[in-house]
Amino acid sequence: MSKIIYTFTDEAPMLATASLLPIVRAYAGTAGVELETRDISLAGRILAAFNDVLPEDQRHDDALAELGQMVKTPEANVIKLPNISASVPQLRAAITELQAAGYDLPDYPDEPKTDAEKDAKARYDSVKGSAVNPVLREGNSDRRAPKAVKNYAKQFPHSMGEWSKDSKSAVATMGENDFRSNEKSVTMPADDELTIEFTPASGEPSTLKQGLKVLEGEVVDGTFMSAKALDEFLAAQVKRAKDEGILFSAHLKATMMKVSDPVIFGHVVKAYFADLFEKYGEQLEAAGLSANNGLAAIEAGLDKLDAETAAGVKKAIADAYENGPDVAMVNSAKGVTNLHVPSDVIVDASMPAMIRTSGQMWNKDDQTQDALAIIPDSSYAGVYQAVIDDCKANGAYDPTTMGTVPNVGLMAQKAEEYGSHDKTFILEEAGTVAVKNSAGETLFSHEVEAGDIWRACQTKDVPVQDWVKLAVTRARASQTPAVFWLDETRAHDRELIAKVETYLKDHDTEGLDLRIMSPVEAAKLSVERIRRGEDTISVTGNVLRDYNTDLFPILELGTSAKMLSVVPLINGGGLFETGAGGSAPKHVQQLLEENHLRWDSLGEFLALAVSFEHEATTNDNARAQVLADTLDAATGTLLTEGKSPKRKVGEIDNRGSHFYLALYWAQELAKQTADQPLADAVAPIATELAENEEKIVAELADVQGSPVDIAGYYFPNVAKVSEAMRPSATLNAIMDKLAK
Repeated sequence: MSKIIYTFTDEAPMLATASLLPIVRAYAGTAGVELETRDISLAGRILAAFNDVLPEDQRHDDALAELGQMVKTPEANVIKLPNISASVPQLRAAITELQAAGYDLPDYPDEPKTDAEKDAKARYDSVKGSAVNPVLREGNSDRRAPKAVKNYAKQFPHSMGEWSKDSKSAVATMGENDFRSNEKSVTMPADDELTIEFTPASGEPSTLKQGLKVLEGEVVDGTFMSAKALDEFLAAQVKRAKDEGILFSAHLKATMMKVSDPVIFGHVVKAYFADLFEKYGEQLEAAGLSANNGLAAIEAGLDKLDAETAAGVKKAIADAYENGPDVAMVNSAKGVTNLHVPSDVIVDASMPAMIRTSGQMWNKDDQTQDALAIIPDSSYAGVYQAVIDDCKANGAYDPTTMGTVPNVGLMAQKAEEYGSHDKTFILEEAGTVAVKNSAGETLFSHEVEAGDIWRACQTKDVPVQDWVKLAVTRARASQTPAVFWLDETRAHDRELIAKVETYLKDHDTEGLDLRIMSPVEAAKLSVERIRRGEDTISVTGNVLRDYNTDLFPILELGTSAKMLSVVPLINGGGLFETGAGGSAPKHVQQLLEENHLRWDSLGEFLALAVSFEHEATTNDNARAQVLADTLDAATGTLLTEGKSPKRKVGEIDNRGSHFYLALYWAQELAKQTADQPLADAVAPIATELAENEEKIVAELADVQGSPVDIAGYYFPNVAKVSEAMRPSATLNAIMDKLAK
């Protein structure tokens, strides 16, 4: 039996899996395809990290490591759902929950002192941030809006806020002394082993990292952000937001950039609450309360301070709000600001949402207001400014007429450019950081000061070759212009441009429109073409892959979760991601409070269809192709019939949407003629689902409106989740018949 691996993840996608997977398994079984799960949830990854120290009955397979090997094989067929890229607060919450469930796990130590604490921190840090995607992405990214989804958006356009030419919203970025401006880059002439060395102004050199293996043709970068320059920049932005009467808002990626961005976030918090940290910084530090974890962690830890100091801290926070600019809100009703939790505001999702909402964010009065979006590093901040400028000049985009911007993204074999967690360092004193080869020669170096954030990144050559090939393939297949978003004035990009120009010569490019443009110019071109209803492929590195696959889909489709995300693996397998957009913690909250899950599984439907198609092609399984074709048709019907989940309790939710997919899929299978025995087998199921539609819908609706207990958040009870997500006995019984 062929198998598809369906990942078990976190939050809303995990809940949806409990409802959808039994349905999909029933249909897949008709084509001799088995769906197996692998647990790569945050809780599962934590347990796997302590496998060797937990008792036997509590051990957890390291599914991520297993999948990391599997994706290097031609047989791989993996459906990857969104997972938590854990920040420290999320990690701590998951640990607490697992401890309460009886798992003897150590606490997360901020500043480990003993060997045991250092070991625990190293294990937990391996789970933090983007621990999953780099392991699984042994191929480059092909993300595009499926035709059915694009047509639906044109027919039923999502809301777009009106733009004013007088909008004060803008992006603020450093432009100097940041990662972009300080970057140095080299292409390795041969396989080698590098060392990163730090020489303090007064003292002997020390090794930051050694044994860094690199391959011939690999691009290696090094850069740093000046802490002093960052603080000066942030202080100026606090004043600017106040002077202009607009919201102060920071846009970082503390999940993916798990070493650098929490530190930058801490600088932002300190800049806004400058008086607080001037008066009480030492006491907060002594109590283990770090700005890097956000204001919420400080407020939650006030009981660690004496009463007088705690009262002083509260007053200083209140005074900052009173005297400073208003802060953009994450949840106005609960008083959660943009500065409360580092993982709450993720740049690639928050900036498109802001642009879609008239360039505004929510204020403390739950009203939208012009905002100053602070993106400290200038590498890609200009892209968002270009789109904002276009909207100021020309108004909001029109989903009924706008073109599309699919993406071909470089990400295979951990193509870094960001992240690089094991090569990011916060310098404790001034000195020189140098990257040296095995002969002891310095490839490049930087003069740094105390507090500066220094990082190195790597991009291997084979993924670049594959990326160029994929760009040409997609441009040819869709007859669409493709633009490489690369800036010749940036060190990393110069090295890539040289490679792109070389590798394009390996392909037939006659008749294709292929260009290399800086990200800002590429953004301007893309939005000009969008307004004319024209399509443009963005061919980007890893950061812009992340940013563009949210930016354009949110504008075009209302969400990035509706994108088709295919990763053709370098060794011939397939990884099918179920759209971007995170794992939706707010959706979980609503389920727990009201038993309504508004998560839209459209991304899963799209990924499943191409996964079945891959199975059909690679294993010559004609019936799998029938499943793919009919699932696509069923998905189109589901969209046009308006059976996607709605936001409010009492309306159709995720479970209702799954029922309608099951119904439409059965109907499509029953009427197709490519495989008559399959049509005959499924026809009674289609009839029974249709005849029981009213009853099933009522069973699904009746449970809504009251709280539901799943006995955990990061590590819920599987049986309780299944019970909550499969409340229709009628639907379950019909699906069981098909499964047999």
